Amino acid sequence: MEPSNCKNRRGFLQDLVIGAAALATLGPIALMSRRSRAAAAVPTADGKEYAFVVDVSKCIGCGYCVQACAIENDVPKESIRTWVERYIATDEGVHVDAIDKPGKMLEPPPAELKGKIKWEAFIPKLCNQCENAPCVQVCPVGATFTAPGGFVLVDPEHCIGCGYCIQACPYGVRFFNKETHIADKCTWCYHRVTKGLEPACVTVCPTQARQFGDRNDPADPVGQIYKSDNWHTLKPEMHSDSRVLYLGLPREVV
Repeated sequence: MEPSNCKNRRGFLQDLVIGAAALATLGPIALMSRRSRAAAAVPTADGKEYAFVVDVSKCIGCGYCVQACAIENDVPKESIRTWVERYIATDEGVHVDAIDKPGKMLEPPPAELKGKIKWEAFIPKLCNQCENAPCVQVCPVGATFTAPGGFVLVDPEHCIGCGYCIQACPYGVRFFNKETHIADKCTWCYHRVTKGLEPACVTVCPTQARQFGDRNDPADPVGQIYKSDNWHTLKPEMHSDSRVLYLGLPREVV
């Protein structure tokens, strides 16, 4: 090999190493910048920190919330943003089924469980809008970010549909939208909240099992529940700091 070629190759490799090091250093900064820009582009929350309360004792499993969510958010038929699980406990174990599509109604408990049921409960599930959201941490392009007020959102212009966030979510609330080709999930009807409205699922709940409000406002029922500290979250061992607060959550629920 000619000496000049060796020198050129050596210089190329040096530039490549320096470039890679710079990218590794600036990568996290670039992601933080993109998330910051995305958060700055959405409306402010005027100091509000939102939370979602689910009172298990009030949920009757009607499924209105599932249907309202699908209609309001134009959710693809094969997917859901919120669902309701039914837990039936016996001495032999726990039977679980779910309202996992709009219009679905659950049948009475299976005949083999008759006379064995200790308790039965309906557990609504939705995005937890975590303060330490795993989905935000793993997004390689900064498309998933936290907006003012605590909403975890997906920037459709930057999401590449890699699915990392879907795999990282410990609650299984994210899905790949086959129509938009990006990650999708419950947003607590962010588009409604920014207009002063409640999430669609809250408005249609006939028993007020779902409540939404500012956890920092002492006059807000949600704020009062938050301050009482008499609530539980799903999978606290994940340390994701969920913003969905459950009242009367059975320990068997996962």
